[in-house]
Amino acid sequence: MTTWSLAVRNLLRNRRRSLATLLAMCIGAAAILIFGGYSTNIKYSMQTSYVRTGGHLQIQHKDYYLFGSGNPTAYGIANYKQLMEAILKDSVLRNMVAVVSPTLQFGGIAGNFSAGVSRTVIGTGIVASDLNLMRQWNEFDVPLDVPHFILDGAAPDAAIIGIGLARVLQLCMPLGIQDCPQPVAEIQAAGKAIPADIALLTETENKSTAAKATPNGARIELLAGHSKGTPNVAALTILQAEGQGFKEYDDVAVIMQLAQAQQLLYGRSDPKATSIMIQLQRSAQLPAAAARLKILLQSLAPDQPLAVLDFEMLNPFYVQTIQLFDTMFGFIFTLIGAIVLFTVTNTMNTAVVERTVEIGTLRAIGLRRAGIRQLFVTEGILVGFVGAISGALLALLVAFIVNRLDLTWLPPGSSEPLPLILRIWGEAKMLVGTTLGLVTIAAASAWWPAYRAARLNVVDALRHA
Repeated sequence: MTTWSLAVRNLLRNRRRSLATLLAMCIGAAAILIFGGYSTNIKYSMQTSYVRTGGHLQIQHKDYYLFGSGNPTAYGIANYKQLMEAILKDSVLRNMVAVVSPTLQFGGIAGNFSAGVSRTVIGTGIVASDLNLMRQWNEFDVPLDVPHFILDGAAPDAAIIGIGLARVLQLCMPLGIQDCPQPVAEIQAAGKAIPADIALLTETENKSTAAKATPNGARIELLAGHSKGTPNVAALTILQAEGQGFKEYDDVAVIMQLAQAQQLLYGRSDPKATSIMIQLQRSAQLPAAAARLKILLQSLAPDQPLAVLDFEMLNPFYVQTIQLFDTMFGFIFTLIGAIVLFTVTNTMNTAVVERTVEIGTLRAIGLRRAGIRQLFVTEGILVGFVGAISGALLALLVAFIVNRLDLTWLPPGSSEPLPLILRIWGEAKMLVGTTLGLVTIAAASAWWPAYRAARLNVVDALRHA
């Protein structure tokens, strides 16, 4: 207790220098935590987005991820309904799983032939009621407004497209999309001709669905390859255009009912799914659920080469983004740690010079060298602890203010803004790690001046002017 009280008194003897050192540590700690809160928010926002649309885990053919986009029907899961029932009834998984749902993804060509435009797209067949449940998952309390999924309860031929695809297919006006660029009149007029082969292929479908056309005329024709190699077409009623998060996907996305997608690809053949999405109650359950699924697949589908992939494997952009921000966080911590190191070292060196006679007196009355070292290191620990705690409080105050401003930001590659919040409160690992790290740096910074002070010759120190 004597050492700690002496350390406090010594720091208060030169309040200006001690305050400057504490201020540097406070600002440094706050900067680290603010950036950490920002990067944590990005991690949680992206993870929530991916889990809502694709689940924590997906069961796929082991080669679908690498080659399935070229021929999805060759990599379909045949008995996907039986697998889903087994997952929901499993004694281990039923306590972890929130939603289990099939999906069918394929490539095709979407056309708005009344405007003479078309483009390649990625079609996704989903069970709308399941996806509506998945969109409610919000383990990390991300402040996102999630309206009811419009395909839930809609007609079999209903679909949603990305806002970028609506722009390319010139459906902005029928769908009521605001601030949507339009092509120049000459280019728009030049594209009126419908290719003869596509017109012949869609003639029957258009006649059968003409009576079902929506009042705003938002319809497209979707051409895809049948499982037997022949082309097939479906006429879809577009209910709305919805931003898909990333521009690349927003420009090609067509989301439709699973039954319609299976009819398009398989016709009268037995329908399949390219993936089974599994959303868990909590993300921490992912390793245990994945291990259990692998065991279950070996017994239920030994003749199918199926694999269990988590959302990180399916979304490498997420992993790369998190790695980037982790690297930036480490760089900022190292940079600020170096500033703290030199600041505390300079403060302690100055204190040693000013208190040389005092050090000699303490040594003369019997205080050992270890006691001198302990005194100065204790001062460094106190400076580090008070500075880090002050920085944490400052960061929490800044986060409190920022989080109530309802700010948004547009991440790279995204087509819709996300809420800008700083996640510091509740992140115990980051708070404790940053505090202990800065205290350790401050203690290490004080060690060399303390070592020099302990090595001073008693006689030389006493006659120091």
